[in-house]
Amino acid sequence: MALTLDLTGRTALVTGSTQGIGRAIAATLAQAGARVAVNGRRPQVVQQVVAELEGDLIAAPGDVTTEDGAAAVLDAVGHVDILVNNLGIFGATPALEITDDDWRRYFEVNVLSAVRLIRATLPGMTAAGWGRVLTIASDSAVVIPAEMIHYGTSKTALLAVTRGFAKEAAGTGVTVNSVIAGPTHTGGVEDFVYELVDRELPWEQAQREFMRVHRPQSLLQRLIEPEEIAQMVAYLASPLASATTGGALRVDGGYVDSILP
Repeated sequence: MALTLDLTGRTALVTGSTQGIGRAIAATLAQAGARVAVNGRRPQVVQQVVAELEGDLIAAPGDVTTEDGAAAVLDAVGHVDILVNNLGIFGATPALEITDDDWRRYFEVNVLSAVRLIRATLPGMTAAGWGRVLTIASDSAVVIPAEMIHYGTSKTALLAVTRGFAKEAAGTGVTVNSVIAGPTHTGGVEDFVYELVDRELPWEQAQREFMRVHRPQSLLQRLIEPEEIAQMVAYLASPLASATTGGALRVDGGYVDSILP
């Protein structure tokens, strides 16, 4: 039997998909044949991305960190076969300077938005007997970074959320997994790197210095490209991954120093 990664006839919603990892995931799922809903808060930007990418794409603008925004996005998409909770925020703040409002914001955006969408879409998937829920976590969930413990903690929570919903979906034909992304080359990460290294350094040198000083555990010894994360997501979203659920699968360049997934 030929092994084909084919998502024809499936509808995917990728949150935060106008740039970076989310955009790469949307593009890859569309290339695999899925109808893909591109999401972001600004309708004009969402429409631009839909026009730029190839495949069957629709615009689903809205702020999924609010109940009304999430409802509007789901109304635009209709039935969701594949949910990719990609939306997330990050930033460096000294541990003792993280305020209560900062902690709440990171939980609302990085954790509760994912919970809200899983809660809304999982019943339809289980009723249909097929579905995929994927949450983009981070190596920071396992190796809490000293410079942003609020971010790391939110990603740790996502691993627990994903495992819990996988148990809820047990035996239904729906799989629920996390993807642990390692240090990835996006525009936002470039800004983050320059918060930690000399802004006068050229990008290639700045990247090497960042990895040497702040991510020395990486076996890849470079930033991961968004498409490399997207390829794992596409596999997990496909029928080829039908026996993989409740997992936290790493695309981290060997950053997490563990022989377990």
